[in-house]
Amino acid sequence: GSPVRDDVTEFEHDVAQVLRRLRRGDVTTYGEVAAEAGYPRAARAVGRILAESDGGYPWWRVVNSNGRLVPGHATQPAKRLRAEGVRVSNGRVPRMGG
Repeated sequence: GSPVRDDVTEFEHDVAQVLRRLRRGDVTTYGEVAAEAGYPRAARAVGRILAESDGGYPWWRVVNSNGRLVPGHATQPAKRLRAEGVRVSNGRVPRMGG
């Protein structure tokens, strides 16, 4: 299902727009999503939106600033990322960009 609610905040809407643009093989960070949405200091809030979204967004494509997948929950996102051609090693992806 789609994470649609009647009381979506402007922040949630803006973050959703960024998340929906992520495509197969894309990897980004919580902070990059927040900044692109116009809220550069809201990385944790992006994580909360993903955690509460019930899988409605491509959550496996979002990692922390060190490229780390969620510790203790890395198996499923690693499997999905590898299926999209992304290298995953020791629970993290190589640093994107530079």
